[in-house]
Order: sequence, then structure tokens, then C-alpha cells
Amino acid sequence: MTYSIEIDRNVCNGYGNCVVAAPEVFEVDPKTYIARVQPGRPVELDEADVEEAAADCPVRAIRLRRS
Repeated sequence: MTYSIEIDRNVCNGYGNCVVAAPEVFEVDPKTYIARVQPGRPVELDEADVEEAAADCPVRAIRLRRS
């Protein structure tokens, strides 16, 4: 499954739940404490992990769009 992942930087509080759910995809920027998709990640991602990461975000900052 291919997803476009959007993280609303105005909403993210850097809880890191996304990193716990999908550490191969997400990271928290050490300067801003805002989640981001790791640079250079492949387009094909583990669907279950990415969906879990979005669902686990307490402020709903992650949006997934199927490509």
C-alpha cells in the first residue's frame, strides 16, 4: 500500500506515539520536538504500522492519504 503522509506541524506536540508504532517511518525532530517522516523513507510502507501510528496520535496530527 502506498500512502502520502502529512503531519500538521501546528498540531503535533511531539508525544512520539507515532515513533513507537512505526519507528522505521517516523522520528521526532530533536530541535523542534515535532514528528516527521524520516528522510529517504521508501514509498511502500507497512500499512498496519502507519495506520496504527496515525490512530495513536493523541492530537490527530497525522493524515494518511492512499496513493
